Amino acid sequence: MSTTSYSEENYLKVIYHLSQKSSGAVQTNTIAENIGTKPASVTDMLKKLADKRLIDYVKYQGVSLTEKGQLTAIGIVRKHRLWEVFLVDKLKLKWDEVHEIAEELEHINSDLLVERLDEYLGRPKTDPHGDSIPDKDGKFHAVNLTKLNELSAGNTGMIVGVSEHSSAYLKHLEKLGLTLGKEIQVVEVVEFDGSVELILEDKKVNISRDVAKHILVNEEF
Repeated sequence: MSTTSYSEENYLKVIYHLSQKSSGAVQTNTIAENIGTKPASVTDMLKKLADKRLIDYVKYQGVSLTEKGQLTAIGIVRKHRLWEVFLVDKLKLKWDEVHEIAEELEHINSDLLVERLDEYLGRPKTDPHGDSIPDKDGKFHAVNLTKLNELSAGNTGMIVGVSEHSSAYLKHLEKLGLTLGKEIQVVEVVEFDGSVELILEDKKVNISRDVAKHILVNEEF
C-alpha cells in the first residue's frame, strides 16, 4: 500500500477544500495560488498524485479527487480538527494559536492514535472554529448554518462557527466578544455598505460586511 508524503497530503487537503467551494474541477492556477508555488510545480505534483490514483487530472481541464483521494483528504481534515480541539480544550491554547500547530500534527499517520484522541476528547462534533469534524468513516455532522450578513433585522441566532481562520481575524472577534456560543440579535443591516449592527449581551456592536460574512450562525439553537 503506497503512503503519502507531507507535501502530497497538503495538496490533497487544498484540492479538497477548493472543491467544496465550487462545483467542477479545480484549476491548476487556483491550487498554485493556495499552495504559494508556481503552476509548473503544481503540475509535477498532480502527476504524482494521479499515478497514485488519488486524483483524476486532465491537462487544461483541472483536477478532481478520486474516492481514495477524497477519503485520504477527509482523514487529514479529521486529524487537523481533532488536534485543534485537543490544543484548545486540554492545553488551553487560544483559537487563533492552534492552526499552524495542527498543520504539523495532522501528518502523524496512526489510526490508533486518532481513534484514541477522538475517544479521549469525547467524540467532538466540531472544532474550536465551529468546523464539523468527520467521523472515522468520513461522515460529517450536519449543522444548519447561515452567514451573519445574510440575516435580517430582528433575526436571532447563536455563533457556531467561522469561515476565516486567520489569527488577525480571530483576535478581532475575540476583542469584540463575538466568539462561539454567543447569542446575537441583528438590529440593522446597512444597505449602503452591508455593515451589521448587533445586540450582544445587552450591548450594541457594529461590524463590517467583511467581518460579518465569515461568522456562521445557527438560528435553531
